[in-house]
Amino acid sequence: MNRLLLGMLLLGTLYLAGGCTEEDEYTKGQWMKRSSYNGYARAYACSFTIGDKGYLCCGFRGSNRDYLNDLWEYDMNTAVWTQCETMPVEGRKYGVGFAVNEKGYITTGSKKDGSSSYYVSDTWEYDPAANSWTKKDDFKGGERDGALAFSIGGYGYVGTGYNDDGIGWMMDFYRFNPNAGEGQQWEVVNGFGGEKRRYGTAFVINDVAYVCCGENNGTNVVDLWKFDGTAWTQLRDIANTNSDEDYDDDYAIARYSAVSFAIGGRGYIATGYRGGVVSDYWMYNPDQDLWYGDSDDDFTPLTKVHNYASGASSREGAVSFSNGERGFVLTGHSGGTYFDDVYELLPDEEEDV
Repeated sequence: MNRLLLGMLLLGTLYLAGGCTEEDEYTKGQWMKRSSYNGYARAYACSFTIGDKGYLCCGFRGSNRDYLNDLWEYDMNTAVWTQCETMPVEGRKYGVGFAVNEKGYITTGSKKDGSSSYYVSDTWEYDPAANSWTKKDDFKGGERDGALAFSIGGYGYVGTGYNDDGIGWMMDFYRFNPNAGEGQQWEVVNGFGGEKRRYGTAFVINDVAYVCCGENNGTNVVDLWKFDGTAWTQLRDIANTNSDEDYDDDYAIARYSAVSFAIGGRGYIATGYRGGVVSDYWMYNPDQDLWYGDSDDDFTPLTKVHNYASGASSREGAVSFSNGERGFVLTGHSGGTYFDDVYELLPDEEEDV
């Protein structure tokens, strides 16, 4: 082979190698730090979204072992936090929140009783127009914490969770009707065939809810289900459980105490606990029923996944809110450190890794 041809081949090889390196150094999706609220750092709080405003309520303040009942509003357009009317009952942790018809709801969780805690089932409605709280029917499924919640079709849904008073892990679901009269606001929803769990999560895309993650008897559950308000459908597992396929070879999605939200028709799961606190996040494409550690438009799977944020810590017990076009993750803890920081995911921004 002459020297000119050899040189051209070497140059081409270096160019291709350089191209791969450049591609590996940049990936889409970037977390941007936003304004922190002027309240206590906390974990295991509740959240809900009404329009372009996210709400943070309750939680556990690690330093003094306090259960909180304050409420904070975040305006996504102005990045301004406003403290709202405090819940008129004792603080709680491991509760759930959802929003229906421009009002927010908080239910279930654990409250403090001296040095111990007890499970609750009370439900409270927050009206942002009046900045006031109203008691609603107790959650029909009974006392528990670690449940999950979502809203679709003008109803709220709450299910799963844990109560160690002879019940343990749960898999039941109930629908909340904000227009029903007193004593008739909750009704059972049948058909969920998934694993029992606590500390699971749910996100909503096009009025369809997706339920996943959580733990059962000390093991991360791996099933994924969707619910359209009428029927439950099981989807592909979120772990490498299909030996006949290779699409899930690099899945590392299963975890508990994670957060989830939707942006632009895609679902996202971030942070949580998986043998330790984690900071990675994954994107779900409902059209393909596949998860990716990357948000490229062509949904090219990558073996590596993004960190939650270059300046943020791994964590569990965080919360999130999303208006469908923007998604935020905030609070949580890692060991004895509790957080009050706020990050927004920009899924189409390039990140230098």
